[in-house]
Amino acid sequence: MLVRVTKGVALTATGLLTGAFGYGAVNLGPTFWEVPLQMRLSFHAELMKMNSPVMQTAMAAAALSSLALAVQTRGRERLLAGGATLLTLASFLITRFGNVPINARIKEWAVTSAPSDYAQILHRWDLFNRMRTSTALIAFILLVITAVATFGDRRETRGADSEPDRARQQDIKA
Repeated sequence: MLVRVTKGVALTATGLLTGAFGYGAVNLGPTFWEVPLQMRLSFHAELMKMNSPVMQTAMAAAALSSLALAVQTRGRERLLAGGATLLTLASFLITRFGNVPINARIKEWAVTSAPSDYAQILHRWDLFNRMRTSTALIAFILLVITAVATFGDRRETRGADSEPDRARQQDIKA
């Protein structure tokens, strides 16, 4: 029962993280390139005020619940949950050391002016954003596999019992 709850929390947290990153990559990112630069900088700076605590919480919840699942399971399930943990951690590290320093610069540019190489720096932010979105998505996929796959150490009991199951049940009744 605990494994099922942990798996549900891990799937939910990682799914929300992936969805938030995905929305940014698919909707916000391209839109930012179509609006005037000052509008982009102002909106980006304001967005980061709320995004920072929300995304840090989502990343922590995804990583910790995936790690808890890895601890509670074994075999292939443990490997998949461990992989999800590492990928979620990678999303955090990419964010912390890639996006966050650029966010700080964007915040400054919003009240001053952007440097001449701003487009190159913003493209680098987009690259980091695609990287962290990809790592979060792969982590989510790994957790979905743990939820839908039947592993050797676990049986689904739908339909008719197998011959060994019937023999075991008869032994129990006897």
